[in-house]
Amino acid sequence: MRRLAAAIGLALPLAAQADVVQVAVAANFVGPLARIAEGFQATTGHRLTIIAGATGKFYSQIAAGAPFEVLLAADDQTPKKLIADGLAVAGSNFTYAIGVLVLWSATPGYVDDQGAVLAAGRFNKLAIANPKLAPYGRAGMEVLKARGLSAVVTPKLVTAESIGQAYQFVATGNAELGFVALSQVLGAGPSQAQKRPLGGPAPTAPAGLAALPGKAEVGSFWRVPAALYGEIRQDAVLLKAGEKKVAAAALLAYLKSAPAKAVIQAWGYGL
Repeated sequence: MRRLAAAIGLALPLAAQADVVQVAVAANFVGPLARIAEGFQATTGHRLTIIAGATGKFYSQIAAGAPFEVLLAADDQTPKKLIADGLAVAGSNFTYAIGVLVLWSATPGYVDDQGAVLAAGRFNKLAIANPKLAPYGRAGMEVLKARGLSAVVTPKLVTAESIGQAYQFVATGNAELGFVALSQVLGAGPSQAQKRPLGGPAPTAPAGLAALPGKAEVGSFWRVPAALYGEIRQDAVLLKAGEKKVAAAALLAYLKSAPAKAVIQAWGYGL
């Protein structure tokens, strides 16, 4: 009985301090974050409300007063700009993942392992996240430029608000091809911007994902060589709305933990 009482006594402070963190996350990372959230809740008692979308849009929303407490961006420049503008806490930013760009089709065998399908031109539409708002969209444009295909392919581009929407354009057949994140095609690809409180089953990485199999869960893809686009450093930052919130700081600390890093790598990201 004394042991039971002691255990209850230890659990009560955790329950009493449990809180909900409002997290704005780049659309490419919503799947891994949902999985990370499970471990975070089990470890700390805190829960997450996950709002997915385009990093560029999040900047505008935060500047307009959106009550996000943590931002997991798809680049490293937006967190720095938020700090410079007094909208985020100085020194709190760090790189939580290195993004990997792929050219994806929902049709098996459509995309070859060299990306030659781009030059062949036998497609009508190529989905890409808005390069002005989304780092993966900018990376996609860099690939077209590096391959000397900008003039030929640009008329076929279908611009999405976020990489999540670009994924949906391809998944639904509205575009034969799309530049998306490796995490989206190897795992349960996130849909377009959404608000999802933690609860219920989260997307999970397929077995053996850490080995980076050569085919997508659905369709086919080309893993774009890193030399063809600038490194996609995805940074996290503590926003001013979460500056005094213990749960927000705890989330950023948990992202640096071994369990969180294991999930990040399992979804195809670099560290």
